[in-house]
Order: sequence, then C-alpha cells, then structure tokens
Amino acid sequence: MTKLTLGSHPFLLGFDQLERLVERTAKSGNEGYPPYNIEQSSETTFRITLAVAGFREEDLSITLEDRQLVIRGRQGDEADDRVFLHRGIAARQFQRSFVLADGVEVGEARLENGLLHVDLNQARPESVVQTININRG
Repeated sequence: MTKLTLGSHPFLLGFDQLERLVERTAKSGNEGYPPYNIEQSSETTFRITLAVAGFREEDLSITLEDRQLVIRGRQGDEADDRVFLHRGIAARQFQRSFVLADGVEVGEARLENGLLHVDLNQARPESVVQTININRG
C-alpha cells in the first residue's frame, strides 16, 4: 500500500512546496516566550505584536529568511555584580518564527512601551483567466 502525501496526490500538481512549508511550520515548535498577538487590521494588512519588555532596540533583530519571518532577542548582562534576592524578570534570548505566504511583505517594525510591532502587507492577487487553444493533431 502506497501512502499518498499532499505533494504526491494526483489532483494537486505542483503543491510539493506547500508540503515543505507545512513541515517547516510544524518543526519551528515555538515555546511560549515571548507571548505575541496577531491582528488583522484590514483585508490585506496584519500586525504581529510581541511582548519584549526589558529588550532594547539593539537587543532585537528581525530577518526574512526564505519566506520565514524570524524575530530574535538577546540581552546582555550589563551589571554582573548585582545580587538578586528574587529574579522573576526573564532575561533570556528568544527566537520566534512566522511563515509568510507568497505575496506577504514585511512593512514597518516599531518598538514602543515594551511591545514590538511588525506590520505585514498582503498584495491582492490578480485574477487571471487564460484560454488554452486545442491543436489538431
């Protein structure tokens, strides 16, 4: 018995890239830190907001790697001579990944009040109708 995968199904020609995309999304396995929201502002605009309290702009990096938006944070210990009686504020590095669909572009990124906002814009696909001629053979 042969197992059919999404990319090998006879009615889904050329969707092997979609199968790889689903696998990559499943492997990203993001933890719960930092917490984030995804908002839809309009039909074609979205905003990802991450709670990054304690991170400065220079502690954060945003990259787009093969349709995958990667947000990284890394804090350096500035004063190692401090003695904590209680340490409840996490000062750890993180990486959050979001897989973007074709046509989604990253707009502005802004850090305000401990929240990192990343705006996304999705281009509307053009409706294309193509007539295929039948050759006599």
